[in-house]
Amino acid sequence: MSEATSIRPARREVDPVLTIEDFSVDYLGAHTTHAVKNVSLTLGRGEVLGLAGESGCGKSTLAYGVTRLLKPPALITSGSATFHSREGFTVDLATLGGADLRAFRWDKVSMVFQGAMNSLNPVISVQAQLEDIFTAHRPEMKRAERIRAAGDLLERVGVDRDRLKSFAHELSGGMRQRVMIAMAMALDPQVMIMDEPTTALDVVVQREILDEITRLRSELGFAVIFITHDLPLLLEISDRIAVMKAGEIVELDDAYDLYTNPKHPYTKQLLASFPSLTGERGDFIRTGVRDERLEPAATTNEGAIG
Repeated sequence: MSEATSIRPARREVDPVLTIEDFSVDYLGAHTTHAVKNVSLTLGRGEVLGLAGESGCGKSTLAYGVTRLLKPPALITSGSATFHSREGFTVDLATLGGADLRAFRWDKVSMVFQGAMNSLNPVISVQAQLEDIFTAHRPEMKRAERIRAAGDLLERVGVDRDRLKSFAHELSGGMRQRVMIAMAMALDPQVMIMDEPTTALDVVVQREILDEITRLRSELGFAVIFITHDLPLLLEISDRIAVMKAGEIVELDDAYDLYTNPKHPYTKQLLASFPSLTGERGDFIRTGVRDERLEPAATTNEGAIG
């Protein structure tokens, strides 16, 4: 066994903060689509749980169902999502409605949506959007306190507070994503669900955002469900990974075990779909559409016209 594979991290005991049991979501219509089928997951307190799978497998639908953000024709047909607070009480999210649901969401469980440019309001400033969170959930705060808290949030995610007056189109992609993370952590939630937060970013900015998420998670202790189709990324940042296919969880394991000993054929296919950065160098050069190994260039003028 190599030195790299002989070092195995200890298995973590899971203290649940969110328990999802037999959760199903259908899209109703002439032909009903079973988008999420009897999914069961447990998110540990302070844990990063990766949720991997191809586009259309139900990852985002599951997240929107748990946070009660689904819109018709989507319908939760079975199951429960139970939040376990630090203070010892539990809440079945399916039973919340109206003011109770609005008070719970973002305060205990928040979400970073896919596509920051589309998630931020283009006609109001970053400050106004951050202030709105405190106005709705912390009505006792004075305006000066809200502005100060908004600036503190930006600085915590690595954005200068001078950007409070900026609008979404005036920010880079990385800045917009940082603002979305700041909005999600504004009320110190215990769970953050991140729906492909780095997909539209270049690799350098992706690395910066991932480092930021790791640092904030370590400082603040929130748990993360990180949704992406990028399995290698999840192997790097996750404690455990759930692999989803056609609306079902087909494999759930520690990130290390899933990488070294995948059980399900689909997981093996996902791992095999990414090229290795190591290995023998090829002995041919491809230029345009011609393979020089298979089709060597002509070296004589034999048969030339003239």
